[in-house]
Parts: sequence; C-alpha cells; structure tokens
Amino acid sequence: MGDAVNRYERAQALARTAVGLMAERAVAPTPENFELFYAYAAGDNPAVSRIMGDMIAGRRAFTPTVLEDLRKRFFAKVRIEEEMDTLNKGVADTLETMLVKLEEAGRSTVDYGRALSEASGELKTGQSPAEFRNLVESLRAATHTMEHRTKALESELQQSSREVSELKRKLDTVRKESLTDPLTGVSNRKAFDSELAKAVQQSRESCEPLALLMCDIDHFKQFNDTWGHQTGDQVLRLVANCLSENVKGRDTAARYGGEEFAVIVRGAAIDAAITLANQIRTGVQAKKLVKKSTGDILGTITISIGVAELGPGEAPASLIQRADACLYGAKNAGRNCVMSIQPGTSQGTVAA
Repeated sequence: MGDAVNRYERAQALARTAVGLMAERAVAPTPENFELFYAYAAGDNPAVSRIMGDMIAGRRAFTPTVLEDLRKRFFAKVRIEEEMDTLNKGVADTLETMLVKLEEAGRSTVDYGRALSEASGELKTGQSPAEFRNLVESLRAATHTMEHRTKALESELQQSSREVSELKRKLDTVRKESLTDPLTGVSNRKAFDSELAKAVQQSRESCEPLALLMCDIDHFKQFNDTWGHQTGDQVLRLVANCLSENVKGRDTAARYGGEEFAVIVRGAAIDAAITLANQIRTGVQAKKLVKKSTGDILGTITISIGVAELGPGEAPASLIQRADACLYGAKNAGRNCVMSIQPGTSQGTVAA
C-alpha cells in the first residue's frame, strides 16, 4: 500500500514539474507535449534529459518543429509498436468473426440437408394433394431460409474481407514506418541488418559482387555543441538526403546509429563502390548548412567513408567490421576521404 502511495505522489510531483516547465517555456499544454516534458522530469530516458536539459539551460525555444522532432526521435518506436499490436489484434478479431460466420453457415447447410433428407423420406406413392402441398411448402420454407442465410453470409464475408484488406494496408504502412528512421527518412538499423543478411545470401547464390559503405559525419559533435541539437538534426537529414539522391534501385541507405550511416551496394565490386562513395562524399561537401531561423551559412559538412567488398563465404558481421575499420582509417587519414579494403585483406588504402 505504501509503495503505491509513493508512486502516486511521485507521479503527481513529476506531472506538476512537467506542467510548470511547459508554462515557463510557453509550450502549448497538449498531451503530446506533456509526454515529452514528463519524460524529461522523470529522467528515465538519458537522451531526453540531455537534449531537453541543454535546451532549457540555453534558453532555446521549444518551437512546434523542435517538439515534433523530439517526439519523432524518442517516441516514434513506441507508437509504432502500439499501432502494430492494435492492427494485429484487429486482423485476428476480424478473422475470428469470419470463422464464426463460416461455422454458422456450416450448421445451416447441415440443417438444410437434413430437411431435404427428411422430405425425401416422406415422398411416397399415393400421397394426398394436401400432404404433397404441405411437403412442398416445407421444402420451400427451408430453401427460402437457406437462401436468406447464404446472402447474409456473403454480405458479412465481403464486409469482413474489406476490413481485413484495410487493416493489412494500415499494417503494411506501420511496418514500413517501423523500418524507417523517423528523423532522416532512410532505413533504420533494424532494416539495415535485415537487408544486409538478404544481400549477402543473394550474393552467394548469384555470385554477384556486394559492397558495403560505412559513413560517418566529420566533427558532428562540434556541430551539436556549437549550434545545438536542432542544427545537428539538420545535418543528419542533409547527409541522409544526399545518400538517398545517390543510392538507387536495389541498394539500401540506412542510418546505422548516431551520426553513422551505411550503404549496401548490390552487384558492385570494390572499384564501383569506391566511385559511388566518392560521389556521395563530394555531394555532401558541396552542400551548405544554413541556419533556418536566420539564413546564416554555418559551414560545410564533410563525411569519411570506409568501403569493403564481400569476400567468399564471409559473414555480414565480418563485412561490417572490415568496412568500419576502413572508416576509422579514413578518419585517421585526415577525414573527408574514402578508404577501401580488398576482399581477404586487412590493410585499407585511401582512394583518390
């Protein structure tokens, strides 16, 4: 009993703190915004506490755009999981209803068959007209009942089929969201792991080459510390957009984690992958980072890239490890460059 009271009192205190902070920072008192500030007050999510704490300490404004970005970053995964659970339950419930209707239809068919069998047994020579009329009327009533039940079942099954199709459509949409990084719009780590496993298997079966690019934004912490996390998010989106512009067809661009991205390049040997990597690198360098609120140019972004080609019988983890080693080699070589490694070797080389 005491623990329950303590939890209630703590929740009340956290709620008051969250509401007070929202009022102090002129944040609209919506349920979505309250969820953010309550999470900050509770301190259960270190990332939320760090980012929002920095913003509060720096007296930076919680604009609608900033609040939306924070919700996407920290609560999108939970929301998607809840939506998937709800939709999965909806599909299961609808299918269960359909099965119940089919069972009812089966019983109706048995009843109709029994009525026909009984009528067949009653047919005999020498029936009076009245007896025959009664028999025909009985069959007519049974047939009418069966037709009515069949039409009703057909209508109900069509409606259930439409409901299942709509639920599946929504489920596909949510499933796609679950594989997308909400901040940048490219594939997330979960999707990357799945796609790389498939790509490695397909490469083994088709004997087509496969390459992996591991990319990291140079001096990303400096952008965050100097201009704030909102500008840091803008940098992440800019790099992701550049990857999407250069990666087409069967290839996959993904946010691997933090400021690190990955590109799975199907059907490409090491030379073609290096060419693509340099194309991406120069594309990022050509873009200017502009502060949205003032229009000021904040500087140029550069990235370092490690490239590795899949070796015979190599596992996905090994390919990632070799590409990542090249990435850190590129960082140590001065950044803003591409370092590659040939299959079966351990020494990377900087690509021109």
